Amino acid sequence: MNNKNIKIISKEVLSDNWYTLNKITFEYLKKDGTKEILNREAYDRGNGATILLYNKANQTIILTRQFRLPTYLNGNESGLLIETCAGLLDLDNPETAIKRETEEETGYKIKDVKKVFEAYMSPGSVTEILYFFVAEYDKEMKVGEGGGHHDEQENIEVLEMSFRDAVNMISTGEIKDGKTIMLLQYAQINALLQN
Repeated sequence: MNNKNIKIISKEVLSDNWYTLNKITFEYLKKDGTKEILNREAYDRGNGATILLYNKANQTIILTRQFRLPTYLNGNESGLLIETCAGLLDLDNPETAIKRETEEETGYKIKDVKKVFEAYMSPGSVTEILYFFVAEYDKEMKVGEGGGHHDEQENIEVLEMSFRDAVNMISTGEIKDGKTIMLLQYAQINALLQN
């Protein structure tokens, strides 16, 4: 954080209940040379990783479905969201974290993952950067039921579906999760499931 146009004046913790919400006061040097004092809130929940599991032979993918309170509060009647497997890095590097999350959430133990890009998902208010991966899977990699880590109060349903159906679910509104749409479109653009 060495931008000469920005000087942090103060940082106040507003909440550290689930993750950390900070109020930041900073001085910003504008292009015209004038300085402006601004206040912003930034939610720090750590960085994360997400993955699209795909099977070329069967033309299928693995997604998850779980309850997401913020979507319920903003018009998602059931609160359930269909998503790619994802989780926080915690103290791991992105590749190690996504392998761990994949096994916990889907029950598949994968070895080879490919990082395809990274993105800030909500840069106006959340500090998180998300690392995006893809990996092939087959039935021999299934080592458990998935469903999430019990200590994290996850209740995740594992979904195996055709890639074509998943892509169609974007236009029908059945898939509304940003990271999932991004990975499905990546797979489509890059012909990931073509033999």
